[in-house]
Amino acid sequence: MIPLLLVLLLALILFGAGFALKALWWVAVIVVVLWLIGFVVRPAGNGGRRGRWYRW
Repeated sequence: MIPLLLVLLLALILFGAGFALKALWWVAVIVVVLWLIGFVVRPAGNGGRRGRWYRW
């Protein structure tokens, strides 16, 4: 009984980790796309030069 519970627990952990990693990949892709869009649509700064679109 204990080995069966351990195998089920391991499967649950691996499934949860796989789902979390897949979700994190989607979040990373969205962040990179927004970051690249920020370079294209950044506003003009002082002196007509293109400024930074981020605050830091």
